[in-house]
Amino acid sequence: MSLQEIYQNTIKFAAHKHAEINQTIPGTNLPYVVHLSNVAMEILVASEQSESFNTGFAIQVALLHDVLEDTDATFEELSEKFGKAVAEGVLALTKNAELPKYERMAESLKRIRQQPQEVWAVKVADRITNLQQPPHFWTPEKIEKYIQEATMILKELRGGNTYLEHRLQNKIENYNAD
Repeated sequence: MSLQEIYQNTIKFAAHKHAEINQTIPGTNLPYVVHLSNVAMEILVASEQSESFNTGFAIQVALLHDVLEDTDATFEELSEKFGKAVAEGVLALTKNAELPKYERMAESLKRIRQQPQEVWAVKVADRITNLQQPPHFWTPEKIEKYIQEATMILKELRGGNTYLEHRLQNKIENYNAD
């Protein structure tokens, strides 16, 4: 299957799942699929800068990265439609809602580190994409916590993708300026 076919097949599935719940990018009226395509765009550019990078796999994980956490999609459904490796990557990126909120990111990062580096790259790309202008309703404390989380992601996933690590470092440094 070509990269274009992989992208189209995956984005249609993800867009449908997120649209079922009318999910938008927080603080905007934009459909959530815009966020997903922005993460995939980061992955596409990173793949051009990276050796031994499974672009098709990474694109699928990027487009699906929030589908288990936010929609009614199941691990079994992802495994059947996209394969076990993609489903496991998406599951690693899914925070465990049964844990206390303050433990969720660290536990997810631990699971991500057990995955192929393309999954690491998706987590970094996701945070790069999320470090846009914060929603107007975020408090200064929430913004600071988000920067601290981004710094933790960068530290814990260092060595996964140099290009994206530099992008994230730059976004962290310039976040308040955006």
